Amino acid sequence: MDKNSSILVTGATGFIGAHLLQQLLADGYTNIRALRRPGSPMDLVEDLAGQVDWADGDILDIFALEEAMQERAYVFHCAAVVSFDPAEAKHLRTVNITGTANVVNTALKLGTRKLLYVSSIAAIGRTKQGITIDETAKWERSPFNTRYAVSKYQGEMEIWRGFAEGLDIAVVNPSIVLGSGFWHSGPAHFFSIVDGGFPFYPVGTTGLVDVRDVAWYMIRLMESDIKNERFILNADHYPYRQLLTEIAKALQVPPPKYKVGKMLRGLFWRLAWLQAKLMNKPPFLTRETARNSSWVFYYDNQKSLRYFDFKYTPIAETIKDTAAAYQKAQGQKAVRLSPNRPSISEQSV
Repeated sequence: MDKNSSILVTGATGFIGAHLLQQLLADGYTNIRALRRPGSPMDLVEDLAGQVDWADGDILDIFALEEAMQERAYVFHCAAVVSFDPAEAKHLRTVNITGTANVVNTALKLGTRKLLYVSSIAAIGRTKQGITIDETAKWERSPFNTRYAVSKYQGEMEIWRGFAEGLDIAVVNPSIVLGSGFWHSGPAHFFSIVDGGFPFYPVGTTGLVDVRDVAWYMIRLMESDIKNERFILNADHYPYRQLLTEIAKALQVPPPKYKVGKMLRGLFWRLAWLQAKLMNKPPFLTRETARNSSWVFYYDNQKSLRYFDFKYTPIAETIKDTAAAYQKAQGQKAVRLSPNRPSISEQSV
């Protein structure tokens, strides 16, 4: 793949998609088309918008999708719904499974050279807490499989179907992705919650990775001859207490100090549900997210480290950079992305 290769990015206005666009442009790619749904917020890509060919459409609109994918040799499929709200269950399945099937079918029809899919660590089988999970873990029915996890697993199965039908693919399975983004949704919401003085911390432990590392790794995978492989992307494991405490330190606010046990978890998600009903807004906490926060899982990143000249950004550095971006964004209309990783050529200087 050279710098003028024809590229399409789905989900380009979202968290990972926006950082991917930024990294592609920083690496010198010049022939980038980005698919966006009409009405999608452009906050994360405002500074990049004029450097990209935007195509209005949706991965559920087969005709618009095919038009956007015409003459695109390389496709980064980032579009997805991340939700743990039961009210979103049907939409979650439709976008993450049917939408991905549409992308695969169109890629096969048009002869796309390579399709890279952003999956999730949730799409890898998790059957027991405390174990270390790698790319060979098989999916099994489990109480640790959320609706979101099932939708990403089934979406990933569509990608592997594409491989079976002759499509070159690659898959990344990131853990919780940290970085500047929409401050009131997704992982970036941790920063606004802590800044707001939330005094509680969950008891679980999770994997974390910098969004800039995810974007950088995706591009290297697409550039490479590696195909029909999946890669866990995970920098480190943090107990939620440590994560929230380090965020508080970076924001110079008091850290959370009260542990959330089973009883409080049950109370909090019910109160969140009631508040959402009264305010006609999505709940900030659901039964699934409350349960997730108590789980302990570890993810083996050794496969990802065997390729390229790559080291993960330390999560402590990610937290400091994201906290600085959050503080800078307060009172500003635009959401500023953190500086991207250097390209391969810049690293070798």
